[in-house]
Amino acid sequence: MTADVPTILATSASFRPGRHGLLDMRPGPIHHLAAELAGAPKTPKICFLAQATGDPQERIGAFYSAFAGTGFTASHLQLFPMPNIADMRAHLLAQDVIWVGGGSVANLCAVWRVHGLDEILHEAWQAGVVLSGVSAGSICWHTGGSTDSFGYDLRGFTDGLGFLPYSNGVHYDAEEQRRPKMHELIGKAILPDGYATDDGAGLIYRGTSLSEAVADHEGPLAYELKRAADGTVTETPLPTRVLT
Repeated sequence: MTADVPTILATSASFRPGRHGLLDMRPGPIHHLAAELAGAPKTPKICFLAQATGDPQERIGAFYSAFAGTGFTASHLQLFPMPNIADMRAHLLAQDVIWVGGGSVANLCAVWRVHGLDEILHEAWQAGVVLSGVSAGSICWHTGGSTDSFGYDLRGFTDGLGFLPYSNGVHYDAEEQRRPKMHELIGKAILPDGYATDDGAGLIYRGTSLSEAVADHEGPLAYELKRAADGTVTETPLPTRVLT
């Protein structure tokens, strides 16, 4: 099954941690929401894209482990050192959900474009496959955002895929540079008006319009960021539904 309209779930939320370290994970409420947005198939097909961290095998393995025994049918598409799937278009169009991991959004978008994945992902989105992800996997669908792709000091990234005509701020409450950097970039018109998410929060877009803000636990919020004519930026918390 697929979404009834093109749908993107852009988040600062991800897996639930297990008991045995960083790579011991379980699907979070955000993944179940993605399946719901895809029409709640009985065995949702979810494909992992980990190019933002160079397709590390340990992360790919952790993804499969996370979904083992959950009812999801997991797969992955890697591009390093070469594609592991001959017909990438057919595979991605056959998914219910595409989940993009965090890392370097600049590297992510550059590698996708080399392989023509930007066009395939746009086609999948239009066909109703739910595009989703965390951090870099959230920024990538927008025009850009703040990123540590170029070093520890955040910089503006303006070369996102642009499916959504907004800026996107991730980890808004968790990293001290994030909030002021987004205000600076929007205030200087380097980035357009947009939205931001605290850790644990996400944004649902139906078509190119924001439909709803959600969070995987009580507390995290999403925000609208708008630039005034004098360059000041107004930050407005959005009603944020807590997922059960």
